[in-house]
Amino acid sequence: MATRIDHDRAPAPAGPGALADVEVTSETPPGPPPAPPTRPAGRWRGRGGQRAHLSGKAKLGLGIIAFFLLLAVFGPLLAPMNPSAVGAKPLQGPSLAHLLGTTQTGQDVLSQLLVGARSTVFVGLLAGLVATALSVGVGVSAGFLGGASDEGLSLLSNVFLVLPALPLLIVVLSELRSSSDVVVALVIALTGWPWGARVLRAQTLSLRRRDFVLAARESGESTWRIVVAEILPNEVAVIAASLVGTVIFAIITTVTLAFLGLLDPSRWSWGTMLYWAQSDEALSAGAWWWFVPPGLCVAVLGMGLALTNFAIDEYSNPRLREGDQAVRSRRSRRPRLTDPTPYRPELATRAAATNGAATNGSGAGAAGAGAL
Repeated sequence: MATRIDHDRAPAPAGPGALADVEVTSETPPGPPPAPPTRPAGRWRGRGGQRAHLSGKAKLGLGIIAFFLLLAVFGPLLAPMNPSAVGAKPLQGPSLAHLLGTTQTGQDVLSQLLVGARSTVFVGLLAGLVATALSVGVGVSAGFLGGASDEGLSLLSNVFLVLPALPLLIVVLSELRSSSDVVVALVIALTGWPWGARVLRAQTLSLRRRDFVLAARESGESTWRIVVAEILPNEVAVIAASLVGTVIFAIITTVTLAFLGLLDPSRWSWGTMLYWAQSDEALSAGAWWWFVPPGLCVAVLGMGLALTNFAIDEYSNPRLREGDQAVRSRRSRRPRLTDPTPYRPELATRAAATNGAATNGSGAGAAGAGAL
């Protein structure tokens, strides 16, 4: 119970009747303050307090990449038999003994697929890392330093851009005595860095004029300190997209070189499997299980990398991210149930007039009956 005094009324005179002018009312005491809203599980807040979560493309792409990375690491250990061992059942279709069938010489296709995953993925990752490192070094240096350094590094990038990549790789690999995975990755990286360098140079030219970079220069920070602490953190999304794109290029290139017979055919990879399938005319023999699995693995891995690249683009581009969020919010709304019959005003007016006439007629009939 609480006592409230009405202040709008005139003050009562002091005396025995003063308590008569006091209005006593009862009020319900205020309840406890409402609990703060809880954050939905599975979401976290990024910069500025905004909700941040992985999109569907990012989850699917990262899941595919993680699967093939595990396959490259543990694939040779999971191979049921030696991929080079000759069997007694050539061109046998998928069965319990050979889940993906056998080749023309009776070799197990599943074992070749599992063992060849390590070489293909290793060459793609190594070539992507080396090419991305060259792109960052050349592109960021050219964009930030400017002047003669920019002109010289830009000229170097343009020279490598106009060189045909595949013919150059064929010539270089034919002259080298060793075609190990490391050598192949380094040769592919030599021709795969200029595109990323040009993108990073353009991004650095835009960042070098920003206020925080000018403030760092005025405060006496060294050039490499500004590049490492101010420029590179703002180019993480661009560098990641360049890495993913270069890995896709490297995987496709190494499979192409192995399919053309330019790599060592005794070293198992997905491209080597396609080379032997083409040499032994697997398509003419109808042995689809020989060439479909490696080609499908290359396609699925490329799709996973491409989806990851799209997700990185959405993260770095606010317009794409806002558009994706708008589409997701529209899909989450429940559609309203409406009458599918189209509305026509003239029919509605005619129906109202008909109902009115029927009502007047029934009223008149009732009045006549009452008079009788």
